[in-house]
Amino acid sequence: MKELELLQSEISKVMIGKDKEVELLTIALLFNGHILMESVPGTGKTMLAKTFAKSINGSFSRIQFTPDVLPSDVTGIQFFNPKKQEFESRPGPIIANIVLADEINRATPRTQSSLLEVMEERQVTIDGHTIPVPDPFMVIATQNPVDSQQGTFPLPIAQMDRFFMKLSMDYPNLQEEKEMMRTARGLKEGSEIEAKLSTSVIENLRNSVKAVMFTDEMEMYLIQIIRKTREHPAIDLGVSPRGTLALMRAAQGKAFQNRRSFVVPNDIKEMIPYVIGHRIFLTAEASLTKTAENVLQDVIESIPVPVEAEV
Repeated sequence: MKELELLQSEISKVMIGKDKEVELLTIALLFNGHILMESVPGTGKTMLAKTFAKSINGSFSRIQFTPDVLPSDVTGIQFFNPKKQEFESRPGPIIANIVLADEINRATPRTQSSLLEVMEERQVTIDGHTIPVPDPFMVIATQNPVDSQQGTFPLPIAQMDRFFMKLSMDYPNLQEEKEMMRTARGLKEGSEIEAKLSTSVIENLRNSVKAVMFTDEMEMYLIQIIRKTREHPAIDLGVSPRGTLALMRAAQGKAFQNRRSFVVPNDIKEMIPYVIGHRIFLTAEASLTKTAENVLQDVIESIPVPVEAEV
């Protein structure tokens, strides 16, 4: 836990008012989970992703998505080497520990699909040759809201389901924005980011977080919530089994962050908006009057909290 606190403290030197987002990024890292960050331009999505990557002692690459980016620009190519008179693989930027997929929804559906294999199976296939990605591996994607931008392509359901969490970056509050202005004018001394987590430390932390206990009562509570999303009249498509596992792991990560060796109901409830908010799709009628957040709150309130787990 000391390592995670050092990591978060290091990032806070650059990112002002993003403690919650950093905590969620750290939880995702412990499970090789991918993050989708969405908000209007200028709220620090790219900066947060780059700063987080710098704090990890591993390789980093950035892919700036535009409509003309091809799948091979992401995964790599097989090319003929005239000197050796043989074909060689040239891996793309996706082969790295932390990959920033910037403005992912500007890429065409064909290019977006190039990420499906690597995000799920941690490998890329180039002309029949399979290349594993390094461990840890994490994709941090950013996008602007689809409905207010031209020249964007909504992510398909299969792609959305592969993201461990989805974060929405809010505007800073008054004090935070004032501090940003002072930093920009040089009135507050800035600091260079140092790598605080090595790959070996990350592996040790993963072993520890996997040991966080999930009782039968907590399992049933989580499953009831998931199954309710599949039965709710306002939800057209509920949470997949992949989402069930993601919520379980996120709750373990939350408990681990809070220095507990067991999961409590609040761990599950706090992670729901980030883990399953992007995995449900409302009916056409419900979307006219409700949001996913409203419906999820209704789901949570309809499931009784285990009495044995209340503190």
